[in-house]
Amino acid sequence: MRLATLADGTPDGRLHIVSRDNARCTPAKAAQTLQAALEGWDSLRPALEAEYAALNGGGGQPFDPAEALAPLPRAWAWLDGSAFDNHGALMDEAFGVKAEKIPGKPLMYQGMSDRFLAPAADVPLPSEEDGIDFEGEFGLLTTAVPMGTTDALPHVALLVQINDWSLRKLGAAEMKTRFGWIQAKPACAMAPVAVTPDELGPAWAGGRIHLPLQVTWNGAVFGSPNGAEMSVGFDRLVAHAAYSRHLPAGTVIGSGTVSNAAFREVGSACIAERRAIEMLDHGDARTPFMGFGDRVRMECRAADDTPLFGAIDQQVIRA
Repeated sequence: MRLATLADGTPDGRLHIVSRDNARCTPAKAAQTLQAALEGWDSLRPALEAEYAALNGGGGQPFDPAEALAPLPRAWAWLDGSAFDNHGALMDEAFGVKAEKIPGKPLMYQGMSDRFLAPAADVPLPSEEDGIDFEGEFGLLTTAVPMGTTDALPHVALLVQINDWSLRKLGAAEMKTRFGWIQAKPACAMAPVAVTPDELGPAWAGGRIHLPLQVTWNGAVFGSPNGAEMSVGFDRLVAHAAYSRHLPAGTVIGSGTVSNAAFREVGSACIAERRAIEMLDHGDARTPFMGFGDRVRMECRAADDTPLFGAIDQQVIRA
């Protein structure tokens, strides 16, 4: 099943069912918003799936991904992991700052969740001097997760694609305070379509998305790392987040920057990682961060190259 949210003048938008080819859509009858659908997921899913089957049989209206909001325009919680060890290892080695990890526990922080940017929305930011960076990630939306849950995959309702915008020069300073990020982490963006895991077929395995995330910057290919190399799967991330708290339905959990050991062949999903590689190879970082007017595009397509989440395609502008 595929779901999207279109603007209707309200903060949460109007939930729509999207056809399997991402070409058509129709307003959902079983729920007005995605948050409502997630809160009643077990009881509402059969009706939503029936609507999805009917839409795939024909009808509906044209679906323009560029007109969509984020599937979940605001959420109760956004918890971002760092589940690709290769990314962490590169950053640690290049910058000489090793994260103090707790043995057996993944890295995770809680970020801004009251707004997720639309996939084609301009991204207003204060200054080019802040080190503007994109971060291509995969993510998921949960049903309600009880505290202490260890069998987490049944609580994965939908999979999403995320651009976790970062201001790197602010982040370095905020990390030293040990209070976490505030200014360094503005609103993230989501690709237009959220999909149930079965839409991926065998590409969803072990709590991981076994597909590449294709990233271009100002039209030039930047990288296409594969989500299969998560060091811990999404099941572990959900269970980690729920250890001491109940997770409300609609909690968004991110994978962290998608990164592969073969980074020289597949590239990267963020500028900071490329700069880290340049520092290791040449002794200095040569790729600048983003400037106003720059555009980044990210898309993960299915194994047969058909659309899946749709694309995030955004331009950075001066706030």
